[in-house]
Amino acid sequence: MRLYLINPNNNPLVSLAKKNRWTKYRVWKPLGLLTVAGMTPPEWEVRIIDENLDVPDYEALPRPDLVGITAFTSQAPRAYELAGEFRRRGVPVVMGGIHATVCLEEAMERVDSVVTGEAESVWARVLEDARRGLLKPVYAGEFVRMEDVPPARNDLLTSGYAFGSIQTTRGCPLDCSFCSVSVFNGKRYRQRPVEKVVEEFRTIRERLVLVVDDNLVGTSRKHIARAKDLFRAMIHANLRKKWICQATINMADDDELLTLAAKAGCKGVFVGFESPTAEGLAEVGKKFNLLKGRDFRASVARLQRHGIFVAGSFILGLDTDERGIGKQIAEAAERYGVDLLNVLFLTPLPGTRLWHEMQSQGRIAADSFPEDWRYFTLTFPVARYKHLSWADILQEMNACDRRFYSVPRILHRIWSSFWGRRGPLFTIVSNLSFRHNLRAIHNLYGKADVARGQALDAKQIGRFQRACTGCGSRAR
Repeated sequence: MRLYLINPNNNPLVSLAKKNRWTKYRVWKPLGLLTVAGMTPPEWEVRIIDENLDVPDYEALPRPDLVGITAFTSQAPRAYELAGEFRRRGVPVVMGGIHATVCLEEAMERVDSVVTGEAESVWARVLEDARRGLLKPVYAGEFVRMEDVPPARNDLLTSGYAFGSIQTTRGCPLDCSFCSVSVFNGKRYRQRPVEKVVEEFRTIRERLVLVVDDNLVGTSRKHIARAKDLFRAMIHANLRKKWICQATINMADDDELLTLAAKAGCKGVFVGFESPTAEGLAEVGKKFNLLKGRDFRASVARLQRHGIFVAGSFILGLDTDERGIGKQIAEAAERYGVDLLNVLFLTPLPGTRLWHEMQSQGRIAADSFPEDWRYFTLTFPVARYKHLSWADILQEMNACDRRFYSVPRILHRIWSSFWGRRGPLFTIVSNLSFRHNLRAIHNLYGKADVARGQALDAKQIGRFQRACTGCGSRAR
């Protein structure tokens, strides 16, 4: 039996800069597919296809007995296109992932079977039913015990990536309004056994690794203690890996944690600052960032003193944001002293509280589904923003990026990284990569299709502009 597991392409940075030397630093392995492959019985011949690296000639490939497709929301149109191609050839298609879970009826109309939630709990049944030709329309996955998560099949994707990938926890108790993590993986923080994490780390061939956990260290004392145990085990195993992760700013509150993380190979952390204002933080529900007396600059500096690179993430387009917010975000990032700035448009992802709120208010501008899902990349404004028109929000994003990624400021960060012994090469690569790709993104608006690199339909862009333009000025 032959199984293809496909990660559809919808990465505008890769589409527009396929041969760019920085691309490999912006493409992550489809870890979900690698994990599902890890629990696929040996009688199945498994091939993983990541279209962000290359789109093969599917007609020339051996005919599979089953196709499995995963998709974030922005990948959905391409996922449905692929499903249609294989189904026309008589090949059954099963789809899973966050989008199929929260948009179940839409997905069911376009594939043979949908796996909702965490696939590990139902994957064996899916394969057995497929073998017998008795696929069910829906398989409802449940939250799995982390002890039962199999090691990823890292041997199936061996080249084309700068970073390997691993997951050590699932779920997030913060439940921010814009985030779909708690919708898909739940609010309860679940941890894989430390020994299983270390074992899987050994199977990753890349020297650089992305820990994909939404919050590696967690939020409680118990979570922090487990993170310390993990780091101690990694140090003892002498893995010789350098890794980056995501965490809330509370990671900087424990010096022992930082010391252990650095010794275990931590070189960078993505921190969600979300907004430079208290009003913005309250809007999204980022409670850790609202603690009175928190000094973000001091927190960032503590991370950096341990040789840990800090990337700050912000959201542009909150209801509290007005003209000038782009400059305000850039200034806040500079004041905090972050090494890298990642600013995303407020995007109402389906299933989130933000989605339900904006949908009820008629504020989703890109609403011709499923085609318009391709714009839900977080790098394209798809909503009607309270105080910012279409032109306003693009101007604010441009102002923010131009300020933070100006050549003098990049050179200053490189010098600071060198002086602080944080690895100036990583600072150089990441800043230049972001600067290059941000130029591509800014050229994208109104000029290129984020899914296929073709010209956008003028009517589509016009509709977005008419939907968004002026809504901010009227709101004021």
